[in-house]
Amino acid sequence: MTDLLPTATGAWTILTASYDTPAARGLTEALHREQAAIYGTADDPVATPPHEFRPPHGTFLIATTPDGIPLACGGWRTAAPGTAEIKRMYVAPTARGHGLGQQILNALEEDARRHHMTQAILETGVANHAALALYTRAGYAHIPPYVSGRNPQINRALSKPFPDR
Repeated sequence: MTDLLPTATGAWTILTASYDTPAARGLTEALHREQAAIYGTADDPVATPPHEFRPPHGTFLIATTPDGIPLACGGWRTAAPGTAEIKRMYVAPTARGHGLGQQILNALEEDARRHHMTQAILETGVANHAALALYTRAGYAHIPPYVSGRNPQINRALSKPFPDR
């Protein structure tokens, strides 16, 4: 992990990391297990190549405790010119409810803007009420599915334009 971001707090530190580090794999596998338990299916995190989350076309963040225990993650990758796709947002159950997901989302959006992205898109599950609330509060709105074959009974696609500075 490298590049301490300005979102460090006393309870956690958010760092950039390679998508294929053990910490990233552990968190994304936990996300996969949780989604599969809820929906009966989930995208395999290993199917996403690590290079898709490398600058300048993306980044991956991990939040850790002061002693290095991974708590949360999220990344963005370039989906189309000017469009960042937010992926693999996850907060461990023990760390939920403290604003960590919001901090990771804010850091991802800021990084995407620095890389000339003009909007973000993402998908989440219909049963993930906390994520839907987070994204709605952050200004995301429902859009038609952008991945073919998605089940509208499971998936919700959302988008947010980034305002000019």
